[in-house]
Amino acid sequence: MAIIELSNTSKRYRIGEIETRALDDVSLRVEAGEFMALVGPSGSGKTTLLQIIGCLDKPTGGTVLINGRDVTRLSANGRADLRREVIGFIFQFFALVPVLNAYENVELPLLLNGVGAKERHTRTMELLDAVGLADRVHHRPDQLSGGQQQRVAIARALAPRPLMVLADEPTANLDTANGEQAMEIMQRLNRQTGTAFIFATHDPRVMAFAQRTIQLVDGRIVAPVSLDMALA
Repeated sequence: MAIIELSNTSKRYRIGEIETRALDDVSLRVEAGEFMALVGPSGSGKTTLLQIIGCLDKPTGGTVLINGRDVTRLSANGRADLRREVIGFIFQFFALVPVLNAYENVELPLLLNGVGAKERHTRTMELLDAVGLADRVHHRPDQLSGGQQQRVAIARALAPRPLMVLADEPTANLDTANGEQAMEIMQRLNRQTGTAFIFATHDPRVMAFAQRTIQLVDGRIVAPVSLDMALA
């Protein structure tokens, strides 16, 4: 079952007389439970595509269906509701709330979604255990390593039980060991929960884990290119 369907999707920006095509006539279908990477050189459109899939931005042309809903026809509030219902996010810089501990950071989206106290506790503890941080529940972000912070972010993204998790350069601020550990955790949770994971990345460690790789150059999905081009 497709959870994402883009058809002839474009995104153009105009500054004065100059028009930039961040995405150019992109068509893409993503099935439930996929574990895939968006790769390409800087400026290729990876982040723009991720933002459009995540309902953080609107295309200037084409259609975007998320879980069967045409997001190009939704209001800003409608897109926000859809994000909250079906999409989780993992960020390059973790984006944890600094005054909250690990437990509270993971619990936060459940509070915002109105999940009851007992269910919030069960889900939060299950996810912290799944990412190997059941003994760090009371630690704030500044008391955790970078790898531990990213694991909290992974647990937080999965707490609302989304259909998909979108990750923009999720290993960029991690060393090799912590980056591979984060990918192994996400791969395991992908298999256990059936949640789709979509990464925008330059990192060959991430590409090695992906079941499918989508390569972009100049805003277009292209035929397979060399790894050197993907990492340029």
